[in-house]
Amino acid sequence: MKHKTLTRRDFLKLAGLGAGSIAFGGIISACAPYLQTPASTGVAPVSTFAPTLPASADLEIVMHAAAGQVNLFPDKPTNVWHYQAEIKQGDPASVQTLPNSYLGPLLHLQRGQNFRARLVNELTEETIIHWHGLHVPAEMDGHPRYAVASGATYDYSFRVLNRAGTYWFHPHPHQRTGAQAYAGMAGLFIVHDDEEAAAQLPTGEFDLPLVIQDRIFDANRQLVYAGDSMNGVLGDTILVNGQRNASLTFKPAQYRLRLLNGSNARIYKLAWNDNAPFTVIATDGGLLEKPVERNAITLAPGERVELWADFSNHTGRELHLVSQQFSAGGGMGMMGSGYPQGTPFNILAIRFEGDVTRLFPHPSLLSNPNFYLPEDSLRTRRIEVAMQGMAGFINGRTFVMEEVAPDERVRLGDLETWEFVNLGGGMGMMGGGMGMGGMMSQPHPMHIHGVQFQVIERNLDTRQSNGYESLSDGFVNDGWKDTVLVLPGETVRVLVKFEDFAGMFLYHCHNLEHEDGGMMRNYEAQA
Repeated sequence: MKHKTLTRRDFLKLAGLGAGSIAFGGIISACAPYLQTPASTGVAPVSTFAPTLPASADLEIVMHAAAGQVNLFPDKPTNVWHYQAEIKQGDPASVQTLPNSYLGPLLHLQRGQNFRARLVNELTEETIIHWHGLHVPAEMDGHPRYAVASGATYDYSFRVLNRAGTYWFHPHPHQRTGAQAYAGMAGLFIVHDDEEAAAQLPTGEFDLPLVIQDRIFDANRQLVYAGDSMNGVLGDTILVNGQRNASLTFKPAQYRLRLLNGSNARIYKLAWNDNAPFTVIATDGGLLEKPVERNAITLAPGERVELWADFSNHTGRELHLVSQQFSAGGGMGMMGSGYPQGTPFNILAIRFEGDVTRLFPHPSLLSNPNFYLPEDSLRTRRIEVAMQGMAGFINGRTFVMEEVAPDERVRLGDLETWEFVNLGGGMGMMGGGMGMGGMMSQPHPMHIHGVQFQVIERNLDTRQSNGYESLSDGFVNDGWKDTVLVLPGETVRVLVKFEDFAGMFLYHCHNLEHEDGGMMRNYEAQA
């Protein structure tokens, strides 16, 4: 399969998108190893940049949530919903657009900078934006109770308190998060700080975001949202930065690659096709203390990872980022739901051309994460997650808009251990089979709003061990996280501190169809 690559000039072009609407249909294709799709225009990432303005310089934008069209196929445009940003105050370079992509803007801010955004809802239904991974006040976090109707607006204003890292934003309306995100509504929120600058990591054209998503398209080139509340939507086509059949041309140099799993439900086991190891430098909440190596990386929906990649000896070569086959944690999907979890895919093709113009040193010490000590935890909360029938439950409860149970109240300033237990079912199959008591074995990427946490322990019920290692060897538990994958029969303990902001926040499974199906609850931080 021949890929069409983009030149550096193409990367930096901005593209406008017209009006349209979401269409639905059905298409089922045969499964094949490392699935390919017909050649398209290739991937179009925009290199990131380091802001030069002081943190005191505010950034203010208007964010339009609107219908549009994008040319994902050569013959017909695809209808999408997407975000478009309009700058009101601040450095214009702080807002970048991915060319010919449905994905929203890349927002660049410095730690300590003030950010304001007015959401203008131009969709036909209510919506709200969640700033995934950011530490913000409750009313700024995108709880569905703040969703605004079509034609209405919502104002965000907060100071960026997070460490340098790759964060993102997406819609969060009640029972419509999956559908709206699938339609194209997502973007990156990249934070920079002095600690990052001191690490001397690749910058400019050598610092690239890669948003990985799966989708289904019908014969008319329209998105098919086959909402499956058991397995989530599992597509048969992989897109990177909103482009099919992704291909890039790199220089033979060192790169910083920022990877986001922006899929609704699909888990990826990422690897290079030449089996070279990954050098991981950051997770959800920013830089690690020092790099770690993995032969493969397990990336669940909502998770991010950053890589330092040395391609300086790759002149004239072609390299592929792939998702390897795995057997743990997934369902087969319902009619129209594409391919099952664990299907191998080609993710991205990279060709290396040109001369080395700049080399970056191999990182050793990256940051001081200032981790908490497990022995300082004041209490442990057990959080059992399970699918029963077609509904998701947390401690036997489903989502109620403003309900907070007594055991879901936390105190500001407290350090706690949260113990996520995926009941799965003692006789459950790792591939999505039925467990004891009618509970389905499903993987659950658990996300806590408003905080970053540490993964301190993972334990597996040995009755659920079949295939577990095919994903567990790709876990990166070394840094700050806001989303963690909990496989069937697994217990994952995280250390989390509640600081600064009182109010009602969410915790939920980041399989968006599980979330929309009830596997979400409120917790309340009290002063």
